[in-house]
Amino acid sequence: MNMPLVLLVLMLINALVSYKGLNDMSFFRKYEFHIGSIRVGEQYRMFTSAFLHADYMHLGFNMLTLYFFAPVVIYNFGALGFLLVYFISMAFGSLLTLYFHKNEYSYRAIGASGAVTGILFSSILIYPDMEINFIPGYIFGVLYLLFTIYGMKTRAGNIGHTAHFGGAIGGFIFTLIKMPHIIYDNTLIVIFLAVPIIILFGMAKAGKL
Repeated sequence: MNMPLVLLVLMLINALVSYKGLNDMSFFRKYEFHIGSIRVGEQYRMFTSAFLHADYMHLGFNMLTLYFFAPVVIYNFGALGFLLVYFISMAFGSLLTLYFHKNEYSYRAIGASGAVTGILFSSILIYPDMEINFIPGYIFGVLYLLFTIYGMKTRAGNIGHTAHFGGAIGGFIFTLIKMPHIIYDNTLIVIFLAVPIIILFGMAKAGKL
């Protein structure tokens, strides 16, 4: 298929910024997500960090996921709508990370995963029966979020689980606002996908995260 121009440009920006960061540590440190720096006023890191990646495999995985799911969002929302989903999901990922790690001044994170996860979940809401790894998209979405909660609780791997979850919330909310008929057409699926979000904040309120 022909790659939409907006997707090509976004992937190219990710690649160029990541390449610069991987070859210039001072650049990398200046623009990565770092709680201590953000809390003293460098909020720009909440966005710039999403264009940096730990290595080329990290970059490649995020861009491959974006390549597969972005066309669904672009087709339904247009280029501007796609960018809104992407950047709103990015913001939600950074904000949720800041919320859960606000007292960990040395906490660092990088990567487009939050934004990409938002695109993934937007796609799942639009086409809930799409197959992902041979299972319906909405089931994959719930399992993914439950695993993400587990990752947040156990700090499993060197992965920004919180940003993933925040990105999913961003994509979920924006898509329902943009296409409210989904709430009526697929009510049970919307509720099903919302359950892990309710669980997360319930656990947070109970002090279990």
